[in-house]
Amino acid sequence: MHFTHNAMLTLNYKGKIVQINRPCVMGILNVTRYSFYDGGCYTQAETIKARVEQLLQEGADIIDIGCMATNPKATPITEEEEIYTLQQTLNTLKPYLSKALFSIDTYRSKVAQTAVEQGIGIINDISGGTFDPEMFPTIARLQVPYVLTHTTGLPQEMQQHTDYNDVVGDILFFLSEKLHTLRSMGVNDVIVDPGFGFGKTVQQNYTLLKNIAVFKQLRCPVLVGLSRKSMLYKLLNTTAEESLYATIAADTLALMQGADILRVHDVKPAIDTINIVSQIL
Repeated sequence: MHFTHNAMLTLNYKGKIVQINRPCVMGILNVTRYSFYDGGCYTQAETIKARVEQLLQEGADIIDIGCMATNPKATPITEEEEIYTLQQTLNTLKPYLSKALFSIDTYRSKVAQTAVEQGIGIINDISGGTFDPEMFPTIARLQVPYVLTHTTGLPQEMQQHTDYNDVVGDILFFLSEKLHTLRSMGVNDVIVDPGFGFGKTVQQNYTLLKNIAVFKQLRCPVLVGLSRKSMLYKLLNTTAEESLYATIAADTLALMQGADILRVHDVKPAIDTINIVSQIL
């Protein structure tokens, strides 16, 4: 995958070259009880199908399946539980796997391997390969696109690790080093994600948002996950449920800075935002 000046992304998805000529939308499908915003909404076959239908109808380019919540308050689950949930979900979604690009949100290499074996084409790892030493070798072997995200520790402890010399520079260095390692292992399709909310204070998140363009120098597509996060609702003294408009505002700023992929709960507003901002850019 590479970024060019006309915002054309090419993605090798399960052996097919997919071209995306505008910023694209990754719709979130959380199939766990513990997600901070829609936990428990999509845990049955019927609700999962209905959610995927909605995401597709609203125009999602990628559907990101999360079988384990990664927010600080979530209860961790075992690898076996995560794989079981994934398999149940993919059995339900078999008819849809050819209708969109699908990614799995996991930091465990065995879960990544299982997902790819069963039809998923992208791995979205919040840990940037730091939680499971087998993740990078697995990605290299599978030859699938990989979302490389910055964090400072496991979800339960990451908010205790928010010390940076320079939040933008330190994260750029982390992503650059990991990217170099992946390239040396033969991984070509890498998307970078500065990791909003993962080991950052509210203010650090806004410093990052102001400087997304810096990450373009890595010459990879840049993904941002701002949707309904606490950096938005804490600033406004509201809740995740009330932060759709704040998400739209933050996504607009991210697009103006060159973001290529928006990871969101609400696909239609994100598509509208992209269409408006594209008129300016």
